[in-house]
Amino acid sequence: MKKKIMILGAAVTAAASAFAQGDGTAGISEATKMVANYFEPLTQLIYAVGAVVGLIGGIKVYQKFSSGDPDTSKTASSWFGACIFLIVAATVLRSFFL
Repeated sequence: MKKKIMILGAAVTAAASAFAQGDGTAGISEATKMVANYFEPLTQLIYAVGAVVGLIGGIKVYQKFSSGDPDTSKTASSWFGACIFLIVAATVLRSFFL
């Protein structure tokens, strides 16, 4: 008797999970909609972080240039590269996900 109850419980559990699975299209479309809703604020946040990093980097380059540091060109090129990377990364992510 105990064995029959366990088999019946397993069958009911398997049937319930089979009904819950469906074809998955609703879940995928819901996930796509959620990613699309969060992407625009995230892109704006990346641009804002890029602006702050750009200002701080610009100040650092100006200070090195004013003090006559010979390492100014290296700092300027890395600062410029970081700013370009943030802009390109946000653009590429937008085109990739949307």
